[in-house]
Amino acid sequence: MNKCIFVVDNTLPIGLIANTCAVLALSLGKNHPELVGHDLHDKDGDMHPGITTIVMPILGSTKEDIAMIREKAKGQAHYGLQVIDVSNIAQQTKTYSDYVGLLKETSSEQLQYFGICLFGATQLIKSLTGSLSLLR
Repeated sequence: MNKCIFVVDNTLPIGLIANTCAVLALSLGKNHPELVGHDLHDKDGDMHPGITTIVMPILGSTKEDIAMIREKAKGQAHYGLQVIDVSNIAQQTKTYSDYVGLLKETSSEQLQYFGICLFGATQLIKSLTGSLSLLR
């Protein structure tokens, strides 16, 4: 069984936390369209686009711990664990082409992760994030 969680830097302003989660969710949906339910109609016939079919808890942590979890998770990719990240580079750029260019020029050690999304085996995700609390 698969699980999804977001881990975000709990020191970020609320707007950056919301933006980080939106970017992570959009990227997850692109990679796993089966996670988005079909469109629905209410009693009056109004259409409501499909939303996520899974729970996506948001956990709070520090930039340092997020980087450490990301590094450990990268080592589990052969078990089907997917890692999506949003870094300071994404927040510094206004267009995707600017992001691509700046990321190519940035070393891994210079990246500060605002948040990550993990999607994969429940036990594996629990082993990486079990000590974290829900973002409050």
